[in-house]
Amino acid sequence: MAEKRLTPGTLYRVVLLAFTLVVAALLAKALATLILGVMIVVIIALPMSALAERLSRLGVPRAVGAILTLLLLLGAVGGLIALIVPAFSDEINRFVNSLPSIVNDLRHRLAGITGSSPSKVGKQIQTFVNGYTHHPARLLGPAASVGASVAAVLGTLIVVLITALYTAIKPQPLLSGLIRIVPPPGRPRAEVILSRLRLAYLGWLRGLIIGMIVMGTLTYAGLRLVNLPFAAFFAVFTAIAVIVPYFGALVSSILPILFALTISPGKAIIVAVIYIAVHQLESNVVQPQVVARTVDIHPAVVAVGVIAVETLFGFVGLIVAVPILATVRILIEELWILPMEENRDRLLITQSAHDI
Repeated sequence: MAEKRLTPGTLYRVVLLAFTLVVAALLAKALATLILGVMIVVIIALPMSALAERLSRLGVPRAVGAILTLLLLLGAVGGLIALIVPAFSDEINRFVNSLPSIVNDLRHRLAGITGSSPSKVGKQIQTFVNGYTHHPARLLGPAASVGASVAAVLGTLIVVLITALYTAIKPQPLLSGLIRIVPPPGRPRAEVILSRLRLAYLGWLRGLIIGMIVMGTLTYAGLRLVNLPFAAFFAVFTAIAVIVPYFGALVSSILPILFALTISPGKAIIVAVIYIAVHQLESNVVQPQVVARTVDIHPAVVAVGVIAVETLFGFVGLIVAVPILATVRILIEELWILPMEENRDRLLITQSAHDI
């Protein structure tokens, strides 16, 4: 038996592989932030491009239509903020001013339920809060540098909007460039993948907006019905938390339930029932009808996938967790499952013809 020797070619490949792994490890953090940024740009550009396309059919130049769409979106967001912020900021100020007494009432209430002393419960709450206030990187993960300052956030937002605007004005060169990267035999499938991704992203965005409106409105109506203070604050918080699937709905209910517990256990139970009813309506009616037809991801996959996305991209990645999971699902289906099934069908047809 011939003795195996370490040839220069083998040594070269080993060194190259080791170098590639080291570089990949060093760039993983930057790549995670880059992927996250590209995903956000694409999601913003898609509705702008769709509306600009419709305006172009009416004779409006695409560049003008994209700019008008961006101004319309900014105006809608600004109008919504102007409508909500006054009442919302007033409730925030009152909530912050009432926070010491709320925490004190909560400590005594939880101490009575758990049998612990109020001071011990207070220390546990303070330790939990300090774990995040003293270590904000736990929330931001690989995108921690994005929120280093207000100026950085505003600068990043401006860059994202400008990039999305240019993408919406001229999407075709980017699409053609992506397709040309693929070898000619695979380009038809690449076009199908891009089309499916576009439909999935638009479907998720439409469902997200409808879900936020439904959750915020119903939560506010329910909390006002039971005369819970700070209803607007809790409703807006719930609407924003809908961005994070499943876990956002759970987290958004904790604060109002704990606050209601400072009033009475019965009030806390009623608030919990309101949140359960609203979340069930949103998850079983709104999401399946609006999102499931285009995104088509099983709830269990989303629940597990959200944890994986948070691990890879940090807290900011949760904003686009569903599009990331939809992208992974479509790529796996188009690049692995469907080709495998097509090969199986060809083999069966060939075998049947041979038997005949």
